[in-house]
Amino acid sequence: MKSDVQIMPYDSITHQAAAINLWEDVFGYETAHNEPRLVLQKKEAVDDGLFFVSLSETGKVTGTVMCGYDGHRGWIYSLAVSPELQGSGIGSALMNHAEKTLEELGCMKINLQIVENNKEVQAFYEKLGFSTEKRISMGKRIEPNIPKVKQSVASKISSPEGSTSQD
Repeated sequence: MKSDVQIMPYDSITHQAAAINLWEDVFGYETAHNEPRLVLQKKEAVDDGLFFVSLSETGKVTGTVMCGYDGHRGWIYSLAVSPELQGSGIGSALMNHAEKTLEELGCMKINLQIVENNKEVQAFYEKLGFSTEKRISMGKRIEPNIPKVKQSVASKISSPEGSTSQD
């Protein structure tokens, strides 16, 4: 694992454009509620300090990880690493940072979701100590809170690969 990864809290002024570009590159998007600008706007409004970026020596955003914590369980969202740097240890460093942060808050268990049949990402998380649980993940979109997707955004959609679920 890369030990010299610089990780810091996300700052909307400094990191927003790069995070959007990274997520569009890594995840692709199938639904309006996952549009990067909207996701970032919602996370910034919560302002819980649980969103981190990794930076290159020149200050370029190379990865992201977003966490959530409800006082009992933690969640990992939007772990992304620049495709050309995947396998370099940045993802593991971001996960270790997220796990340590959640642990310090008193978190007893961390959950995450992976797009079905994404075996490469599943293997990544298994190496970090995560295991598949016998659960059914259910979700319900709250449509009045989801802006309509502009055609230009919908035309840029690609299938998510190498990522945690964005649903």
